[in-house]
Order: sequence, then structure tokens, then C-alpha cells
Amino acid sequence: MSTCLIERFETYLASERQLSPHTVRNYLFELRRVEQLLAEGSQWQQLSSEQLQGVLNRLHRQGLGARSIALSLSALKQFFHFLMQESLITVDPAANLSAPKQGKPLPKNMDLDAVTHLLSIEGDDLLAVRDRAIMELFYSSGLRLAELAALNHLDIDFSEHQVKVMGKGSKERIVPIGRLAIDAIAQWLPLRASLACEDDALFVTAKGKRLAHRSIQARLDKWGQQQGLNVRVHPHKLRHSFATHMLESSADLRAVQELLGHANLSTTQVYTSLDFQHLAKVYDGAHPRAKKRGGND
Repeated sequence: MSTCLIERFETYLASERQLSPHTVRNYLFELRRVEQLLAEGSQWQQLSSEQLQGVLNRLHRQGLGARSIALSLSALKQFFHFLMQESLITVDPAANLSAPKQGKPLPKNMDLDAVTHLLSIEGDDLLAVRDRAIMELFYSSGLRLAELAALNHLDIDFSEHQVKVMGKGSKERIVPIGRLAIDAIAQWLPLRASLACEDDALFVTAKGKRLAHRSIQARLDKWGQQQGLNVRVHPHKLRHSFATHMLESSADLRAVQELLGHANLSTTQVYTSLDFQHLAKVYDGAHPRAKKRGGND
């Protein structure tokens, strides 16, 4: 492919666009990266949108990061804009290019042993009792951080073992609470009652103020480190672990959708990152038309 065009583009970027040497080097590097993936004998002026999009998709399949692909896309758009200005092409094949969709990184859940170890914190001081109740409730009911922080003590129904949660879009839902979480909250409430609480908040600081989001995150991180876990502990990880473990046990996607407070089932499917082999096994064992027929049937 023409080295002359690249050199003219370099001069254009540095002189007319007055871009920094660093940016110019990056653009040229990306163009050469693209050039290596094009068919031998290809000419820049003859490339189609489909060919360029194919190169971007190939870079994505090779594992190139989102930032690098975005830079490749930017370099191509700048280069073909330059070719249009120079009247070297009449149609810009890069005008409608788009970066390949990057899948959202799914949160990794903690296995049951790690969760059990995290929740087995010792101590009967105020903060240890409070934090144990917080973590038990996160894992027991799969609450979001904002939902747990907003809870009032009257939202807990001890007789029914459930909690009233105000979710996204001010949608209220009732979520079951496990026995261990109920016990942990019951141990915390007498200590809470001994404080001069500012309002009805379920979880408060030692000074009686509603516990802030960042404080809850920091406390979970602290306990994860103190318990010697090799993963960083945060509210979303406990929520994800709750959802994954529930699905592995029940395979009831719609029930877990209700528990999590997801408006759409597709959100639950992505969020839980189900193992397809597990789903297939559940299906084979449960669906009447999937079961293998016996020899005498």
C-alpha cells in the first residue's frame, strides 16, 4: 500500500491539525496495524466499508482492548477524512464504521466456601455485629447497595422472615430473609437501640447516623481482607453470588428475577452468567420431552 499517502497524512496531522507528536505516532501505528490485516495488494483508495469493518471485527476477535479498537477507529476516520479533503476518494468508507460491541465484564461470584468463611466473622462488639448483619442480609436477600443503605428497622418483618425493599424506579418489593440473616439482625437491633439514632435507619454508625454507601463498601472490603479472601469483597459481589447460588440450586430464573428486582428477564440472564452446561443438565433432568426413554417404553 502507498507509503506516500501515510507520509502525507502524517504531515497533515502535525502541520494542519497540529496534533501532538504522541497522537500522530498513535494514529500511524494504528493505520499500520490495520494495513497488516488487509489483503496483499489492497489500496487505501479502493477499500470498502465492509473491508474496514471486517478488520475492526478481526482486531476484536484477536482480543484487542476496547480503548485500542476505539483508537484504530479514530485513526481510520481521520485518515479517510484526509483522503476526502485531498480529493483522492469520492466516498468515505470510514464514515459509518463502528467499534465492535464489547461485552460487559460479568462480575465473578464467590463460591459457597468463600461466602461461608466471610460470614463467619467473630466478635460481639458493635461494629462486628452490625457488619455481620449487613453481610448476611446482602447474601440472604440479594439486595442492592442503595436498597440496603435505605432500609429502616421497621422494614424487617421478623414474624414472616421478610424485608420490604424500595428498588429502582421506586418499585417496592418484598424479599425473604434467611434464618441466619434474621438471627444476625436480631443480635444487632439491641445494640442499635443503645445508640442515639438520628432516624429509623436499620444500619447506623457508632454515632447513630445512617450508614453511607461508601462506608458499607469500605467495611465489606475490610472484612474480605481480614478474613484472608483472595477476592475483593463488595456489595455487588455478594448480590451476584446470591443470584448465582440460587439459580444453581433452583434453576428458577423468574423467581430469581423477582428476588433481584429486575424489570426484564434478560437482565437476570446476563447478570447471573449461568453455565450453559448446568442449564442443559437441569433441562435434561426436568423436561418431560428431554428425558431419555427407557428400553420398555
